Amino acid sequence: MNIWKWLYPGIKLKRWIFLLLLGLIVVNLGLLIIFSSYFLEFFQGEISLWLRFLSGPAFPASLLLGLGIVGLGLFLVIMAIKQTISRISREEDELVENLYQEEKLKKGSRVVALGGGTGLANFLRGIKFYTSNVTAVVTVADDGGSSGKLRDELNMPPPGDIRNCLVALADTEPLMEDLFQYRFSSEGHLVGHSFGNLFIASMNEVLGDFKEAVRESSKVLAIRGEVLPATSQDVRLGAVFADDSCQLGESIIPLQNKKISQVFLEPEDCPATAEALRAIEEAEIIVVGPGSLYTSILPNLLVPDLLAAIKKSSAVKVYICNLMTQPGETVDYSASEHLQAIYRHAGEDLFDWIIVNSQEAAEKLARRYEEEGAFPVKVDHQELKEMGISIKEENLLLQQKDSYLRHDPDRLAGVVLDLLED
Repeated sequence: MNIWKWLYPGIKLKRWIFLLLLGLIVVNLGLLIIFSSYFLEFFQGEISLWLRFLSGPAFPASLLLGLGIVGLGLFLVIMAIKQTISRISREEDELVENLYQEEKLKKGSRVVALGGGTGLANFLRGIKFYTSNVTAVVTVADDGGSSGKLRDELNMPPPGDIRNCLVALADTEPLMEDLFQYRFSSEGHLVGHSFGNLFIASMNEVLGDFKEAVRESSKVLAIRGEVLPATSQDVRLGAVFADDSCQLGESIIPLQNKKISQVFLEPEDCPATAEALRAIEEAEIIVVGPGSLYTSILPNLLVPDLLAAIKKSSAVKVYICNLMTQPGETVDYSASEHLQAIYRHAGEDLFDWIIVNSQEAAEKLARRYEEEGAFPVKVDHQELKEMGISIKEENLLLQQKDSYLRHDPDRLAGVVLDLLED
């Protein structure tokens, strides 16, 4: 162990070490005053003058002065030692606790979570406190906003959903998280771009490989776990609507306000990343959702290799149903209809469990969602049971200052891991 590390800024030990040295100097000064009168006869010149000055005109007075200074020095020494030991003890306690937590997380369950958007990131915020063996497999079909611009201009996969997941798994300073999520609002070429997207794009340009760019960005944020793109190929999401019309473009599909019959990827035979396949093979539990059904969840399941690996896996497979319906995608959908849409694309009996919310939203917040055309997803128990899936129903709402309805990350993570025991 390098003892000089205890002198690094922020450790708050240097002040007490300085006080210890000062105390020792004061003690020696006091001892010098006490004993100086005994040694006057052995010294000549300037040294003799200094000793006479320190000892004073009368020995009893110099003795009392010396004892007082020695006492002051000992007080400083004792206080410095006490504070130093206390500080080192606190640092060691924090170190031991951090090491314990790190080892505990390393022994956590192997979790693979698939999806995109805010839903997946929200789940990751909770699960990272239970295990560091978590892999987020993220859709790369996004083509809107900052991600879409970078995708088109730099010929790279969209970084937006990747960035959200990296930040969600980050074990770093809040300032770094705020920095990665910061979005430029001034006029000019940077308007609408987030710093995190630009950072990942820069990494991609420097390293020449998107997966490596994501991996290096993970190190900067010191994330717990791993974030992987579902595929390294340039893919586009398309949709076929109930009126048989077709639309290509993930960001445009919900704006059509039509009932979606099917979604597809171009190209259809896009290969999954090898790392994502390995994570699924080693997983103890595979989680899909929450998130936009057609534009965040299904794009992952449309990657043939990924879907085949999930079906082959012996892991517990869980679908987290959304809290609310989504205008342009899942209008009037019940829980079973969410599941049926997935089965139409991926085949039946894909999941062992479905997690649904049983908690009602605050009236004011629910009314605001209703004005936007979003309603709580109805849990139709009978239909779900007929589909042969086990239901886990819990109070999972996190109502953020009357602004958004989200799954409570901690409670949701706990419910997911409880399914391993069930």
